[in-house]
Amino acid sequence: MIDLQSISEIKGRYGLIVIGAGPAGMAAAVEASRHGVRTLVLDENGAVGGQIYRAITATTPKRLAILGKDYAKGAELARAFAASDATYLAKATVWRLTSEREVAVSHNGISRLTKGDRILVATGAMERPFPIAGWTLPGVMTAGAAQILLKASGAVMGPKAVLAGSGPLLWLLASQYLAANVPLLAILDTTPRRNLRKAIAHLPGFLASPYFRKGLSLMAKVRRAVRVYSNVEDLRAEGDEHLEHVRFQASGKEHSLRIDHLLLHHGVVPEVNMLRSVGCDLVWDNEQMCWHPVAEAGGQTSVAGIYVAGDGRAIYGAEAARFGGRRAGLEIVKSLGAIDDATFERSCAEVEQGVRPYLRGRIFLDRMFKPRQEHLAPADDAVACRCEEVMGSTVRDVATRLKAQGPNQLKAFLRCGMGPCQGRQCSLGITATIAEIRCVEPGEVGAYRIRPPVKPIDVGQIAKLETTAEDRH
Repeated sequence: MIDLQSISEIKGRYGLIVIGAGPAGMAAAVEASRHGVRTLVLDENGAVGGQIYRAITATTPKRLAILGKDYAKGAELARAFAASDATYLAKATVWRLTSEREVAVSHNGISRLTKGDRILVATGAMERPFPIAGWTLPGVMTAGAAQILLKASGAVMGPKAVLAGSGPLLWLLASQYLAANVPLLAILDTTPRRNLRKAIAHLPGFLASPYFRKGLSLMAKVRRAVRVYSNVEDLRAEGDEHLEHVRFQASGKEHSLRIDHLLLHHGVVPEVNMLRSVGCDLVWDNEQMCWHPVAEAGGQTSVAGIYVAGDGRAIYGAEAARFGGRRAGLEIVKSLGAIDDATFERSCAEVEQGVRPYLRGRIFLDRMFKPRQEHLAPADDAVACRCEEVMGSTVRDVATRLKAQGPNQLKAFLRCGMGPCQGRQCSLGITATIAEIRCVEPGEVGAYRIRPPVKPIDVGQIAKLETTAEDRH
């Protein structure tokens, strides 16, 4: 790996530019560089690993024991990436991608343009926003953010911490806290009881998955050590200047717990803003309740030369993302004429065989942990758009009175989605609210249009945007 220290070292053109150094991005870069494709990997973090393998190259043996074997698997992939011929720039923010495959990247306050014959967007997933009343109070954060703190620095929340929501990550984080000898006050499981009836038909497929035994053992361990409230409804965080209580209903009874941290989670969704900004086609998935890019088997999107892989394509987990990254890498090197047909077919067959176990039973997980409708759209007394401080009640009132057909029309009325996050925290909630009012599926409502810069940068960087020496000649 060629580890760049300055943005000035970036060349004007690469065979492949990979955006994101998580499992998919690293695997694709290893495959492409192995076949002689000049590859550049750009990533916002200070080291490789993405969110799932964050800090994998610097973690301690003690932290590895806490985070578990699945996390430790990332070390092997990181070593393979380090041994490759790929070029890598850390702390690099890609804020613009064009259909001509031109990339604008910022690093240490300087922006620069470069271009790829092929682009792979491997930006991974983000936690689904959880817009309950009080979710912006100090003391309330996502379970994913808490896990990042644990991975990056060994920091934990406590002593009165509660996990609330639904999905595998909720139970994984609880088990990691227990492994670190950090007690949890309670788990508030919001999974609706009716979900099991909808998922049960797909249980046989999940029984054959490598995740089944792990998940069952993990949940049993957590349940023995932590009080679990099931079928939780009407969840809300309360406090004046900071979080003081969490209030909820469980089994028909009202509960209130005095806490100092509330960790929220109800699944992850693909991070698609980069793809949307460049015009890639997306489709609404009613199983995973989110937008997916439309892509071929090898990751080719609707825009020529731009590919997608990993959880940014669909949520299947780290192992599937690694195989998906390699598959996209193979497709890219084939499109560039860097691999013969026989090697390509043989390698793709290896990928298909390797990934198959990790895809089994995915529909069971999607249906089992499908979020409650009340948690998809912001509550009336919840902040719907954090950047512009718009309440859920305001969104409902304006969308109803002015008959807003979609988020872009509502944006003109309320400025929702016009803040620095470009709708990452409110887009799904606004879509869900309008769909609820119009009595249609979210796919009919649509999502925000995304324009560059996709990530916040200052105007000075745009004004002083540098081209490379190759471009100037």
